[in-house]
Amino acid sequence: MPEVNVEINGRKYRMACEEGQQKHLIGLAERFDAQVEGLKGAVGEIGDNRLTVMAGIAVLDELAEAERRIQALEQQVSELTSAGQEIAAELEHTEQSFARKLDDAAKAIEGVAGALDEAAPLR
Repeated sequence: MPEVNVEINGRKYRMACEEGQQKHLIGLAERFDAQVEGLKGAVGEIGDNRLTVMAGIAVLDELAEAERRIQALEQQVSELTSAGQEIAAELEHTEQSFARKLDDAAKAIEGVAGALDEAAPLR
């Protein structure tokens, strides 16, 4: 299993990851380190453990907000899909109704044409 070295709050950590995930893990560590550094700038030096816990909670808060937004978007997709299906069904019904009326009109025109043919004097 591959290992990578990451740095969080000035400390280096060796971490194992799955093959091909090295860049991803390094990127995650860089994002987390930025979170820690941001908190450090906002609250000052409060101890490594407390700072790391606060950063972890902040990241989980962002994750919870992202999950809430994803759930809302999934609900919107579901509603739009349902509305699209209703519109498609209504369109199908309208097309069938139009086709029946067009067929009725064609039969009526054929009937009128037939009557005119019968009524017309032969030459």
